[in-house]
Amino acid sequence: MFLRLARFVCPKGRLCGKCLTAGLLFALFSTTLVQIKTNSALAADTVAQDLAAGRTAQYTPAVPVPREVTMPPAPRAIPEPSLSPEILLSPHVNRSDNTKIGLLLPLTGPQAVLGQGMLEGAQLALFEMATEQFTLYPFDTNGTPGGARAAADAAIRSGVSLILGPLLASSVRAAAPVAGRVGVNMIAFSNSREVAGDNVFIMGFVPRQQVIAVVDYAARRGMRRLALLAPDNSYGRAVFQSLQNVAASRGAKVVKFSFYKPGATDFSNEIKAISNYGKRRAALLKQRALLENREDEVSQQALKRLENLDTIGEVDFDAILLPDTGSSMSVLAAQLAFFDVDQPAVRFLGLRNWDQIPNIEREPALRRAWFAAPSMRERRLFVDRFSLAFGKPPPRLASLAYDATALAAVLARSPGGADFSWRTLTNANGFDGVDGLFRLREDGVAERAFAVLEVREKGFRTLNPSARTFEEFRR
Repeated sequence: MFLRLARFVCPKGRLCGKCLTAGLLFALFSTTLVQIKTNSALAADTVAQDLAAGRTAQYTPAVPVPREVTMPPAPRAIPEPSLSPEILLSPHVNRSDNTKIGLLLPLTGPQAVLGQGMLEGAQLALFEMATEQFTLYPFDTNGTPGGARAAADAAIRSGVSLILGPLLASSVRAAAPVAGRVGVNMIAFSNSREVAGDNVFIMGFVPRQQVIAVVDYAARRGMRRLALLAPDNSYGRAVFQSLQNVAASRGAKVVKFSFYKPGATDFSNEIKAISNYGKRRAALLKQRALLENREDEVSQQALKRLENLDTIGEVDFDAILLPDTGSSMSVLAAQLAFFDVDQPAVRFLGLRNWDQIPNIEREPALRRAWFAAPSMRERRLFVDRFSLAFGKPPPRLASLAYDATALAAVLARSPGGADFSWRTLTNANGFDGVDGLFRLREDGVAERAFAVLEVREKGFRTLNPSARTFEEFRR
């Protein structure tokens, strides 16, 4: 069975404004509010003082997070008869009355805005999922390895059973040994496979799984000559390596690729290099010269059709993977079309971070492009609930903090007591969260089920839905 990270459900079937407001007001007047603590204060507290601190220690709260108002429904279990009993959840003997979870985030420094948004995502999961005995302790990493190491040390001295975070790979690398020495597992928010393993699991979106989803779909539709335009950094190189490996396993081939400086706004040289622009441009000029010397009506009509073209002739690839995001992606797509590398002759392919491109459906060059993405339904509901609670939309990675906290809250309710053991965390059946189906593998990487979506003028169309269970997961 996999566990559904279920949320609080009101009679209308969702967490509406009336229920959330009523819950918060009830908590304000009937329960003790959480106390605010800094890292140094937490480190100095005794165990008794920690237990008296309430369910969470906020660094910079946007709204007060009350003790539990309404017990959420138990997670729905879906039987998976083909899986052997030994890989199902097996509660670890841990009958402490209070479950303490550390949350390591960059609450100050360059990533402070993202860190605060992720803290709020965790708070929302706490309100919707946790019991009275579940306590969340945030620690500020300052966005640095040294800060992460100190935060992990403070968390361990506060007696946490599990650490969520930190965010950056360098911070994970610094904090992991501190937790590992005392046998505490970490569920980090990084997507770097290099820091996964031993006592560290990563919740981030690993490029390879997204590449598999979108390339497999394209290859099954005859697109076997692939190209890549990616930023020249560790992320771009990781995508390139994944594309080569996945293409080879699907009977496809990467025939052209180029890298550009991250943050660039002019991609003309890279586009010309992969699209045989010189040869195709010369062919156009030659054809124009030939037609200009003819005065018959057919030749003049053909010449007129060439007026708006920059080249003639096809490029030698069927699809091009564009793994970047933000404003760079919009400019890149437009410039590809300008140099006559456009759809539907060449299909544009993207990854999960395309959902961060503002108003992507309004980009003409990206319409009908395909990209890998988690299931959108739960994500939309999460955005609605977060916006209602905090008065603003969540940053993209806030969902990772929500799912990690929800997972911890569910495992804290195990029949035999809170269980955050390696065996339980690597439950082969997985968990169903805001970003869809996922499971923590033995190598420490979160394996996710991705859908393939098509960009349309009024939103997205699902071309290939994500798997609902790991039984049907396409490897």
